[in-house]
Amino acid sequence: MKKEILEAIEGGVEAIEFLKTPSALSFIEEASAALAECFASGGKLLIAGNGGSLCDAMHFAEELTGVFREKRPALPAIALACPGHLTCTGNDLGFDQVFARGVEAYGRPGDILAVLTTSGNSPNIVEAVAAAKEKGVKTLAFLGKDGGALRGQTDLELCIPGSGYSDRIQEAHMTAIHIIIQMVEQRLFHESPAPLARNH
Repeated sequence: MKKEILEAIEGGVEAIEFLKTPSALSFIEEASAALAECFASGGKLLIAGNGGSLCDAMHFAEELTGVFREKRPALPAIALACPGHLTCTGNDLGFDQVFARGVEAYGRPGDILAVLTTSGNSPNIVEAVAAAKEKGVKTLAFLGKDGGALRGQTDLELCIPGSGYSDRIQEAHMTAIHIIIQMVEQRLFHESPAPLARNH
């Protein structure tokens, strides 16, 4: 049993190790800068995903609106996760439209949409990205495997390759998200001049 446990741990470590590669480091740096600029300019972050990725989207949002590692002003982030909206839109317009409709409702130029999908092929995520482009909303994608239909379709993308298991990809996504939040806080509240710290 210990052997299997160690192998499972190594699988998780291998996925997270990908975040050290030049492409992943560039994504984290560029996504952090984009989010910091968005928040400093009065924009907001919308986040979408299915299943475990929706749970990660909610986690992403609450770390920004609530508290991450330190007390600081709340940052505007919305996970498109309201059960009423999802079931109403899914029932009346189709499940493919549940996130696109949220982007249509909340998205404004200067905002950012982050999508989380381990396959890159979820139709409702693809539709959300299309809706964001129509609204002038910048897009970030957290992908896995070969990136699927969304590969190359967003402004910035992180694609965790290799793993056949969605949970491993999601673990790497969440690690990247935590680092991005840390870097956003650094940019907004600790660099000189700190764009938001001086306003609170």
